[in-house]
Amino acid sequence: MPDMDKTDTPASTRALPALFISHGSPMTALEPREAGAFMQRLGPAIEREFGRPKAIVAISAHSLTREPVPLAAPRHEAVYDFGGFDPELYTLRYDAPGAPELAQRVAALLAVRGVVAHVVAEGGLDHGIWTPLRYMFPQADVPVLPLAWPPNWAPERLFALGAALAPLAAEGVLVMGSGSITHNLRRVFAGGLRDADRPATPESTAFREWFRERAERAQAGDWAQLLAYRQAAPHAELMHPTDEHLLPWYVAAGAGGQGVPARRIHASLTFGDLGMDAYAFGPGGARLAEALRG
Repeated sequence: MPDMDKTDTPASTRALPALFISHGSPMTALEPREAGAFMQRLGPAIEREFGRPKAIVAISAHSLTREPVPLAAPRHEAVYDFGGFDPELYTLRYDAPGAPELAQRVAALLAVRGVVAHVVAEGGLDHGIWTPLRYMFPQADVPVLPLAWPPNWAPERLFALGAALAPLAAEGVLVMGSGSITHNLRRVFAGGLRDADRPATPESTAFREWFRERAERAQAGDWAQLLAYRQAAPHAELMHPTDEHLLPWYVAAGAGGQGVPARRIHASLTFGDLGMDAYAFGPGGARLAEALRG
């Protein structure tokens, strides 16, 4: 008989979904807007539906290396990896415990798939990690393991990296990719940074909806197109002149599994082009999406 809890929920849906979060500009930490409000609801929703994560493996567009590197420091601080923004940003802190033992577990899971990971006893959370976590888990009491990754790996290879991490969901570990569903800062800056409420551009809308439609169907042909997004998606190179901000989506998708439809759990926009969409992957994704609608 399947393992059921007292509410007859299948055990597979109690495993944490993997997440992709669009973290936006560093100013998201001071100006939450719709995306920040979503992140504030996201942490409590995860706790209600799945329990508090034992740890978080974070794959950010701003922690890049030649080969996978788990940062296994016993404690982390916020890294201010940006310049030219409001000075108040440099006063914000997010001092979170690290996860050295989880780093070894991640390295072992990757080794099974033939992926070499270089565990280092270093730390620090870039703004793609600490910005959403300050909203999701403001007490900074959930251990975090940043997993730096190679931005020159193709989506297929990053999906496979995520698939290697899939067992962590049933162990109470949240896999979180952080980037941006669209990310052309030249277009953002060209329009000026004073008008965050600019209407959505047709190109951004077309790209974001193309992604959503295929991810939520999760059919074989859709995944083939998603993995080849640079050739298949409308305005792909315009929305991602370089694609390091989108590639964490594929790690999170791999951790959730290709056979399960993704769920877009948030959609908003800043500056007309900068998409703030978030996705949940895996059997628990639908449950989380429902909880966030409630």
